[in-house]
Amino acid sequence: MPRPTKLQPERGDAKTRLLEAARSLIRTRGFTATSVGDLCEEAGVTKGAFFHNFESKEALGVAAAHFWADTTSAFFSEAPYHAPKEPLQRVLAYIEFRKSIIEGELSEFTCLVGTLVQEVYSSSPGIREACAESIFGHASTLEADISAAMQAYNISGDFTAESLARHTQAVIQGAFVLAKADNNSRFAIESLDHLYRDICLLFDTPNSVRGSS
Repeated sequence: MPRPTKLQPERGDAKTRLLEAARSLIRTRGFTATSVGDLCEEAGVTKGAFFHNFESKEALGVAAAHFWADTTSAFFSEAPYHAPKEPLQRVLAYIEFRKSIIEGELSEFTCLVGTLVQEVYSSSPGIREACAESIFGHASTLEADISAAMQAYNISGDFTAESLARHTQAVIQGAFVLAKADNNSRFAIESLDHLYRDICLLFDTPNSVRGSS
């Protein structure tokens, strides 16, 4: 699967094409500003095809969040940050990898579910829950490495591997908000650099583990 920063259309069936259109347009325009007509035009399908596959625009929003989770999960599972043997190195490599894919237009690297949930969290519980499942589900993929690193470095405190994994996602999602506010990726990259350094400080790691950041 292509990187989630530049996901390319796969020109499959009408449902897949509509989900791809949603993935692109919602990140560019937002959910409210994206009409059913816009989605159909982008996907190259009729409104009849839209309502054959989705009973409403909200149903499309829920499906788009699940589609995002499915496609990005495949992308991240194959990413190179899993390669290091030492768990803390894998955690730091994850942050470096997230920084490396911040490039291009804002809509190409920002998060669909993060964009969606900020807009409709109070008006659409169904979409909010689907977005939460995606965000927290991705965070959970870091828990095993963080837990192993905490054991290896004898780290304990009033936090858990789960809470630190969620914090990484809070920083990443916040970094996307800053990038949108500045219409520039520089603050997003800066935030991930700070996250990298903060985790190094938390684990009191030597320069050989910290790498170049």
